[in-house]
Formats: sequence, structure tokens, C-alpha cells
Amino acid sequence: MPGPEPPTVPTAGNHGAPTRRLARLRSVLADTRPLRTPSYRRLWLAGVVTIIGAQLSVVAVPTQIYQLTGSSAWVGLTGLFGLVPLVVFGLWGGAIADAVDRRTLLLVTGAGIAVSSLLLWVTSATGIGGVWLILVLFAVQSGMLAVNQPTRNAVIPRLLPAEQLPAANALNMTVAQIGAIAGPLLAGVLIPVIGLPTLYLLDAIALLATLWATWRLPPVPPEPRPAGAPRRRAGLREVVDGFRYAAAYPVLLVSFLIDIVAMAFGMPRIVFPEMSQTVFGDPPGGGPALGLLFAAIPIGMVVAGLFSGWLHRVRRQGVAVTVAICVWGVAVALFGLTSSLWLAVLFLALGGAADLVSSVYRSSMLQSVATDEMRGRMQGVFIVVVAGGPRVADMWHGPAAAVAGPGPAVVAGGVAVVVGALLVVRRYPAFWRYRGP
Repeated sequence: MPGPEPPTVPTAGNHGAPTRRLARLRSVLADTRPLRTPSYRRLWLAGVVTIIGAQLSVVAVPTQIYQLTGSSAWVGLTGLFGLVPLVVFGLWGGAIADAVDRRTLLLVTGAGIAVSSLLLWVTSATGIGGVWLILVLFAVQSGMLAVNQPTRNAVIPRLLPAEQLPAANALNMTVAQIGAIAGPLLAGVLIPVIGLPTLYLLDAIALLATLWATWRLPPVPPEPRPAGAPRRRAGLREVVDGFRYAAAYPVLLVSFLIDIVAMAFGMPRIVFPEMSQTVFGDPPGGGPALGLLFAAIPIGMVVAGLFSGWLHRVRRQGVAVTVAICVWGVAVALFGLTSSLWLAVLFLALGGAADLVSSVYRSSMLQSVATDEMRGRMQGVFIVVVAGGPRVADMWHGPAAAVAGPGPAVVAGGVAVVVGALLVVRRYPAFWRYRGP
């Protein structure tokens, strides 16, 4: 009879296969190396709390205005009161961020955002001031955010090495999109339980996390200027200098132009209410299809962010952005062609994933190519472009959908994205050739 089998002796091969599989999994999942830097880690963790808190106010302001007026026309004024400060202070705030200590500016604007949320809480809880005071406080808060955001983005390259910037931007955007999903859902649950005014108070409390993380940052003053150089200022001339600087560097210029093409032609959100009813069978007033359409793009961005570990290995970032924008355009066009809700959600999620890839690399380009003395202004322009493009899409998608139908309008926009992106890159081939650090 054969004797007992000898015990299996572990070999290098036995241990190597699981190790290789684990390594491959880690290479695909989000790159968390930036979180090893304490200053960045504190900012990021605080941002998780603050972004969800901010989304509570995003829901509370239009909801409260509708409760007070019963009119969607009044609610539409939030777009005007939010966009104008965003454009003005986004551009000017970038110039300020290049002229002063960025840590101090983050503390001042962060405190301003918190105070405006507290005042919104008082106004909402007491009824003092009415709808106009709410709109004014909302505009003040938007202006503070418009200064705070480019300043925060301009600080990151001073905290991390250049090769970690794509990973840091992917982490930031993933958290932002999680907040865009979780915040409104949480607001919907909390309003019947604690009342709408308390959402503002929770937003203000959540901001304390970011203020603490900012307080722990080292000073981030402007880099020293050569002897005899004029003192840094933050006026109209400096804002104009920012535009001139962007125009002088094709990589920076195209990073703005190609995003304008992608969002101004391709963002289809304005037709979601109509398509949810006429194409996907929602009842009048909205239903589950409407919620899924609005959630699909953020969900795609979150999934792409969770599996973004490969992004830092791509050197040809200009090619990556161009391909991602074209994928976004194709996904939008396919969304316009389908009558299946689940395919529509899938195509929008694919577009969201492509948008995250594009956003990560474009942000990294701004942080790497621009000098430190110009980073604030470049981030200010970036904020205006990111916020303004979708609003341009809203302006033409609506009339086009009324004339040709929402599906054809969306398809035309998606095709225009692909054609426009290729024309822009053809005009500025340096962008296609750009390689990241």
C-alpha cells in the first residue's frame, strides 16, 4: 500500500501567486499615497465631513425658497445669485490666493462660509428677513466658496510631490462625488425628522472640521520674489495677467477649452425631467427614473475614483484627457439614443467615469505646469470653467429639446463634444504631446 502523502511544503510559488494578485488589486484601487502626508490627510478627512455638510445647504436653500414662495421662478434666482459671485470671486479669489498666505486665506473664507450658514440657520428658524435675505446670504456664501476652492487647490502642490498630484486629485473628486450622492439623500431623510433650518446648523458644525485641518497646516506664503520686484497685488490687472498666462501655454489653454467643449455641448441634465417622463415612464412630477438619471454621473465618477490606482502611471496625460472627453461625448450620445432606463444609467455612469479621468489630469496639469505665483489664478479660471460650462449647456439644451425632442438634442450634443475636442487638440498639438511628471 502506498504510504501517506508527504506534507505540502510551501514554496516561493505558493506564496507568490496570492502576493501577485494582491499587488495587482492594489495597483487598480485608488492610490492612497498622498494620505501618508499628514497635512494632506487632515485636509482630505475633514473634507469628507465638510462636503456632506455643504450638500445639506445645497438642498436646504432651494427647498426653503420654494416653501416660502411656492414658485419655481423664485427658486431659479438661486442660479443667478450663485453664479455671479462664483464668476467674480472665483477669478478675483485666484489672484488673492497668489498674493497672500494661502493658509490665512483658507481660514478667513472657511470662517466666512461657516458664519453664513449660521445666519441662514437663524433666518430660517426665526423667519426674519424673508426670501431676499436668504438669497443675499446664499450669494455671500457662494462668493466665499469661490475664493476658498481655488486657494485649497493651489495649496496641494505645496504639500505633495508632483507625481502624487493625480492621485490626490482623484481622492478629492471621489469624495466630492460621494458627498453629491450622500448629502441630498441625508437631507431628504433629516428634513422630516429635525426640520429644514437645522440642516444649516449641521453644515456650520461640519465646517469646523475643515477649519481645524486648515489651522494645522504650515504657513503657505507666496514664494519669495527677486530683489526689486514689485509687491504682489490682487487687482484687475492681476486677473487679466492670469488669462494672458493661460493663453501663452497651450497645455493650460486647452485644458480649459476642452472642458468647455465637453460640458457646454455635452452636459444633458436639463432634459432629465422631460426624458424621465416621456422616455422612461416616470409619473408627472418625477419618480425613480429622475433620481437615477441625476445620480448616474456621480456614481460613475465614484466608481472610477475607487479604481483610480492606475492613473498615476499614465505619462501621456494630454492623450488621456482627449480620449476621456471623446468617451464622455460618445456616452452622452448613446444615452440620447436609448429608451432603456438601465442602459441610460449605464451610459451616463460611463460618461461620469470618463469625466473623472479628464478632471484628474486637467487639475494635475494646472498644478504642475503653472508656476506657484500663478496657481491661484489658474485654479480660479478652472472653477469658473467647471461651473459655467454646464450652465451654457442648460441654455441651449432646453430650446433644442423643445424643437427637436430631448433625445436628438442630447445626441447632437454628444457628437459635438467629440468633433469639438478633436478640433481643439488638432489646433494645439502640444496638448496631445504633453507628458506629466
